[in-house]
Amino acid sequence: MTSQEITPTRLPFLMGVYDAFPLLGGYIPVAISFGLISTQSGFSVMETILISTVIYAGASQFLFVAMISAGAPLWLVITMTLLINARHVVYAPSLAIYLPQSRWWPWLMHGLTDQVFALALTRMEKIPEHTRMGWYTGAALLAWLSWIVGTAVGAVAGEELTTRWPLLGEVMPFALPALFLVLIAPRFTSRIWIITLGATIILAFLLKLFGYLNAAIPLAAVSGAVIYYLIQKLDTYNAK
Repeated sequence: MTSQEITPTRLPFLMGVYDAFPLLGGYIPVAISFGLISTQSGFSVMETILISTVIYAGASQFLFVAMISAGAPLWLVITMTLLINARHVVYAPSLAIYLPQSRWWPWLMHGLTDQVFALALTRMEKIPEHTRMGWYTGAALLAWLSWIVGTAVGAVAGEELTTRWPLLGEVMPFALPALFLVLIAPRFTSRIWIITLGATIILAFLLKLFGYLNAAIPLAAVSGAVIYYLIQKLDTYNAK
């Protein structure tokens, strides 16, 4: 069931929460994994929770913890974190066309993640314009809070959980990528999206294969946006 099928009397905020609820299946396991890794790297429980609350950047948090614990200089940590998150330069304009101007934008940007972006891109165009801000706020807030809660669980009890169920420690890191694939799968319905997503996936895989681990995601994301733009322009030109 999607937000379109929910009774129209339901608040847009609750619609967003309802639609984003499946994200918890990916967020919480990976957040637990981060909480565990962070405390094992020497960060306290409160520091670990603060990282997830303020930075809230998935892969960047793992990199941040690893580099800090290894004694990397602060400027390099900041540079690498910004490089990994450069894909948000592509995400934001894609969603901005669906959302009205608001003084809450600085706070709303904090809630933009890969999975929230994929979900919003699928849902936004299908719901009334006046409900989109409330919908996005509900979806983003639920995802953020679930990440914080999962981090806290991992920081406090992650080691005990993985000791009791060893397989859990091996499965958790795959939860978020699997969820993201499920979210983008509906986009493989048209030529432009098949080409764009296919090229992006292949490029990211090749970059990682040749050792460009940190640059793979941002470069592939930017390349995907350029490919999508060029195909649109070509289609428009051919239609004239």
